[in-house]
Amino acid sequence: MSWTSDPILVVDGLVKRFGGNVAVNQATLEVGRGTIVGLIGINGAGKSTLMNCIAGMYRADEGRVEFDGQNLIGLTPHEIAAAGIGRTFQVPRTFERLTLIDNLMIPMLNRPESEDELIALAEAGLAEVNLHDLKMNNGEELSGGQQKLLELARVMMLEPKLILLDEPFAGVNPTLCTLITDKILQMKEAGISFLLVSHDLTSIYRLSDHIYVLNQGEVICEGGVDDIRDDPKVVEAYLGG
Repeated sequence: MSWTSDPILVVDGLVKRFGGNVAVNQATLEVGRGTIVGLIGINGAGKSTLMNCIAGMYRADEGRVEFDGQNLIGLTPHEIAAAGIGRTFQVPRTFERLTLIDNLMIPMLNRPESEDELIALAEAGLAEVNLHDLKMNNGEELSGGQQKLLELARVMMLEPKLILLDEPFAGVNPTLCTLITDKILQMKEAGISFLLVSHDLTSIYRLSDHIYVLNQGEVICEGGVDDIRDDPKVVEAYLGG
C-alpha cells in the first residue's frame, strides 16, 4: 500500500546485477511530492547503487522508475537531470581548479541569459549556502563540508523537483551539518522533494517523512520514524540480532 497519495518518484521492482552479484533486489519505494524520504542500511546494502539507477548512471536490469509520470529507464544522466532530478555524491564532485562562481556556472551553460545574468544567479546561489565571500576561491580550497554545500548549490542551479542526497553529513563538522540541514528544510518548504541516504540516523530521523531500510539490496521494512526505530528487522540488520 502506498504511503503517499501524491508520489513524484516511483521505483517498482528494481533489480541491478553486477555479474553474479545482485546489488539491488526487487527494490520498491516512493517519494511523495514535497517530502523527504530517508533510505538507510549498513555499508554494502545497495543504497548508492539504487540512487545511481534512479539517476541513470547505472541501467537497471529489471523494474520500473517513474518520475513525475515519466519513465526514466533508458534515459541518460543528462536527460534525467533535465527532467528535474538533481544528484549529490558521498564524495563531492567539485571542479577543483575552477572558482566557486565557475562551478555554479557549469550547469547553466546552455541557458539563454546573458553572462552577467548567469553570474548574478551563481552569486545568489553561493549566498544561499554562505559561500559568497569565497566566490573567487578555487574548489580545491574548500573544506569537505564546504564542498558539499557547493555541490548542493550547483544542483540547485538546475531548479530540480527532486534531489538525491548521498551522505550529505558524512565528514562534515556540526556547524556545517546544521547549515545543510536548514537548507534542506528550506528547500522542502519550497516544494522540493528529497531521497536522502545517510548513516547519520539522528539526521535521518529528524528530517524524514518516511523511511525505507535496505539490506542486501532488498527493502526489508518501511514506515515512519517510530516504526523504523523499533523494528526488530532494523535492529538485526544493524547489530546482527
